[in-house]
Amino acid sequence: MARKILDESVHEIKKTLVKSPIIFAGFVGPGLAGPLAIGHIIEKMRMSEIGYLRSRYLPPSTVFIQGRLRHPFRFYSNKKGNICCVICEVPLKAEGLYNIASIVLDWAQAKGCRELVILDGVASEEHDSKTFCAAEEDLCRIMQDKEISMISQGFISGIPGSILNECIIRKIRAITLLVKASHAHPDPLAAATLIDSVNKVYGTVIDTVDLRKQKEKIGTEFRELSEKYKEHRQADSGMYM
Repeated sequence: MARKILDESVHEIKKTLVKSPIIFAGFVGPGLAGPLAIGHIIEKMRMSEIGYLRSRYLPPSTVFIQGRLRHPFRFYSNKKGNICCVICEVPLKAEGLYNIASIVLDWAQAKGCRELVILDGVASEEHDSKTFCAAEEDLCRIMQDKEISMISQGFISGIPGSILNECIIRKIRAITLLVKASHAHPDPLAAATLIDSVNKVYGTVIDTVDLRKQKEKIGTEFRELSEKYKEHRQADSGMYM
């Protein structure tokens, strides 16, 4: 009997008109700044889950917070379909990054993505409330006008790096916004700084007051995920300057 091959794709669970969206994405990294920021955006913009990613390279695990199970790699959209979010809440192994990046960008291209924005942290001892960017030259100039400094040199690894590389190849407009974030604990202040920069650049109005007040709660809920990230951080993710 032939073995069934896993359908590796974004499995859409809700029919939503998504057309030429800006896509914000966050993955497990320093301080969990990316997923914390994306999760807060999803909540405050009242986005609906529209799909999840299926790949043989996803780790055999699921996510639950406050007893609620959810797929670890999810896609969301606002009601207008002009803003989408991608969030992954599990560390990813290096051998599957090309596959996963290709699936994400196949979906983004099919939706006519006009810009892809990765929110991420840079491991640091202390957050300084500054946001930096890495992108192609024209986008960096736009960010400088918004008081977001370009990183002069370095490299981005893990799934953010894989996605950005694939964006260059496919000529998809892409940027990563980066903040210094705790290398040891979930960092809601870093996530809030990322969202403040999103508001400044993209004209959104996402309140971060609650996020800044939730340090203890977030530390408890995401402690296990933070520990898993620390186990993988040397090989799987990070921004190095």
